[in-house]
Amino acid sequence: MTNAAPDLRGVIQRIMREDRGRLLAALIRSLSDFDLAEDALSDATERALIHWGRSGLPDRPDAWLLQVARRAAIDRIRKAKRHAERRPDLTLLMEEDEASRAMDAFEIPDERLRLIFTCCHPALEEKTRVALTLRTVGGLTTREIARAFLDTEPAMGQRLSRAKAKIAAAGIPYMVPERPDWDARLNSVLTVLYLIFNEGWTAGPGEAPIRTVLCDEAIWLARLMTRLAPEEPEIEGLLSLMLLAHARYAARFDKGGFHPLEAQNRSLWDRAMIDEGLALLDIAIARRLPGPFQIQAAIGALHVQAETPDATDWPQIALLYDRLAALAPSPVVLLNRAVALAETGALARARRDLDALTGDLDAYQPFHAARADLARRAGDRETARAAYDRAIAMAASEADRNWLRERRASL
Repeated sequence: MTNAAPDLRGVIQRIMREDRGRLLAALIRSLSDFDLAEDALSDATERALIHWGRSGLPDRPDAWLLQVARRAAIDRIRKAKRHAERRPDLTLLMEEDEASRAMDAFEIPDERLRLIFTCCHPALEEKTRVALTLRTVGGLTTREIARAFLDTEPAMGQRLSRAKAKIAAAGIPYMVPERPDWDARLNSVLTVLYLIFNEGWTAGPGEAPIRTVLCDEAIWLARLMTRLAPEEPEIEGLLSLMLLAHARYAARFDKGGFHPLEAQNRSLWDRAMIDEGLALLDIAIARRLPGPFQIQAAIGALHVQAETPDATDWPQIALLYDRLAALAPSPVVLLNRAVALAETGALARARRDLDALTGDLDAYQPFHAARADLARRAGDRETARAAYDRAIAMAASEADRNWLRERRASL
């Protein structure tokens, strides 16, 4: 891999970012083995670096990678000591390989939703379900997932390894569940999609400030789920929430750096996407089965419907956070409620509420950024400087660091 030309390496990295989940899902469907599928796909990318460097990029790089990964899996099964036990998998792989070579236009079956539900089986702990799906379908690294969960990278790596071993040992089926079993896994699936979206929305070091591939992936999967279960208000609420956030993409970052919501040029917002998100929210609310994602979408709707930052209905947003805290209590929800309270004028109460969260959120960078901002408003410069320093040190991207440095300098 080190001998590959930088441009070819970049091409393969881009393809893997965009198609890894789809390729891996297709392999797991055939292999019923997460580790073997990942190893085979890794083999295929190694071979691509050599073959494409010599012969050029194929017409369908994704199809090439899947076919080579399938053959790599065949080789691995043949070399394994337990070859006889994998004979059915070997036969299926050889049949699929033969069929793909006979097709003029090779299409990769999209098995990502099936893979998500497999990862979100009730036999796995909910945190493990989300982490495993982020790794396999979203293609996030173990480090990125650990950051999303405020965990260490080694601990998350162990969690992922145990999850794959449990799926194999328990014989968890690779399928979309029937309707009676749907609810048991729906919340985990929606959480997965939202975390995939958030990971794209807040990229880490060395990445573009917004990774639209991940955002688009989460939105695509949410749309697919609305078709699969067209009367589920929480699915509609989640899709609405993501659309209302992603509609602000063009105004959130430019050459000048990162722009928080109150400083964004609202004329750059995607009005068509906002209208779609608002319409979906109306449909969901009309079903009269409120849930956390619908409430978060309602908060997003109040933000995008305000013509100016001063016109934002902060009292209503604070009430919605109260409701969200009752339905899905978490320190992050309480953090956002405190920020909303500050915007209503209850600054002293908001600061007390934030201070109470220190033990839970000391490792959470947005907590220190919010604490710094509220201290700045209160004229507590010493606390503000210390909190800004902590937030800057913990920021995941240079854009975030630059924005926080500007706020600190304004003191």
